[in-house]
Amino acid sequence: MSNDLTSGKPMKLIIGFTIPILIGNIVQQLYYVIDSIIVGQYLGMNALAAVGSTGSLTFLVIGWIMGMTGGFAIIIAQHFGAEDMEGVRHYVAMSYYLCAVMAVIMTVGLLLTNRWILTIMNTPKEIFQDTYHFITIIYIGITATIAYNILAAVLRALGDSKTPLYFLLLSSVLNIILDYLFIAGLSMGVEGAGYATVISQAFASFLCLIYMLKKYPVLRLKKKDTRFSWKSVTKLVGMGVPMGLQFSITAIGAMIVQVALNGLGPNYIAAFTTSSKIQNIITQPLPSLGASLATYVGQNTGAGKMHRVKEGVRSTIILTVIFSLVSMVAVLAFGEPLIKLFGAGDNQIVIEKARVSFQVVAGFYIFLGLIFVYRNALQGLGDGLLPMLGGIFELFARWLVVLLLAKRFGYLGICFANPVAWISALIPIIPAYYYRIKKLSKSNNNLP
Repeated sequence: MSNDLTSGKPMKLIIGFTIPILIGNIVQQLYYVIDSIIVGQYLGMNALAAVGSTGSLTFLVIGWIMGMTGGFAIIIAQHFGAEDMEGVRHYVAMSYYLCAVMAVIMTVGLLLTNRWILTIMNTPKEIFQDTYHFITIIYIGITATIAYNILAAVLRALGDSKTPLYFLLLSSVLNIILDYLFIAGLSMGVEGAGYATVISQAFASFLCLIYMLKKYPVLRLKKKDTRFSWKSVTKLVGMGVPMGLQFSITAIGAMIVQVALNGLGPNYIAAFTTSSKIQNIITQPLPSLGASLATYVGQNTGAGKMHRVKEGVRSTIILTVIFSLVSMVAVLAFGEPLIKLFGAGDNQIVIEKARVSFQVVAGFYIFLGLIFVYRNALQGLGDGLLPMLGGIFELFARWLVVLLLAKRFGYLGICFANPVAWISALIPIIPAYYYRIKKLSKSNNNLP
């Protein structure tokens, strides 16, 4: 069921590979959206603000995990593209080792620093305890998050973007059931939302592992595949760490924004949280295209077909422009009615401030989409450092916006943090991609 992306029309392949990833990403976003809707309707705006205020923290954690496992998968995709199945198995085994170590370090470290982090983030006292309990449960379940992401990344490296989707769909149904059971039925408060998310992700991980072992002989590890190699681990870390840091740097920027937001109170936090979650779902075609492109570029780079890499990037840019415009129209047309699903009711502050966020950000989606194109193309080429530089530009831009605009214009100034950050991130990565592709094309003998 694996897919070879080194032959056939690039745009058709990328669209076909993107669709399951897109649906899967939307489902993954729905984990947190469903939590928020049920929390808002059953527990109120303060509880919704508590869950929402953890957004930057969960992005920091999950972003690091997705970056690391995505980096590992690019190495695996390159060996798959080169038809080196022994290399595929070996790097899968080394990836498992690294993920196990990462799970232990992250779980212990985050639990020990949890209260301190929430304190320095200026978390409002009226939502502090709910925030603390919710994020603690998410941290306890980090192993399940890591397990799903590495298993899904390996499958995608082999060209299978459908299987992770199927298991996410099943786990999302479980998540909804558990949300209602724990929050509405057992009155477990915000902790119930955390338990529902962790259990559902563990379920998806288990299904993914069983399926891989049964359906993919190439992934059945042999004794020689599991022999530890510092050289291979160093190669994986060299790709995974910059990609993880790239997400983490972006998350730190989001935390800076969150600190400024926390100073405005629960209603503003709830408004920003609500608008962000809605926009995250509506703009999911953009990161989904990027994830597809990374695998496509990785396989074709491994096969030495640089002309197909360039053609695939051009096709993805066209698709990104189209989806950016569609997302903009959708957010402006349907964003405000969706706000009420989160339990805002007649809370005019939440509704009005969420509307402001939509109006400020929607016109800049094209820049967000181009970040995913060029960043993932560079990663697929094997370059993990330059995309991280884009993340540093994002971090600096968000800090500057909070420093200069948030204090002067309040919530409106905060809303400009993302657009300014997206534009800034493109400054280093666009020229970096064209330099890298030109250099690799000249040295490649497989060009027509």
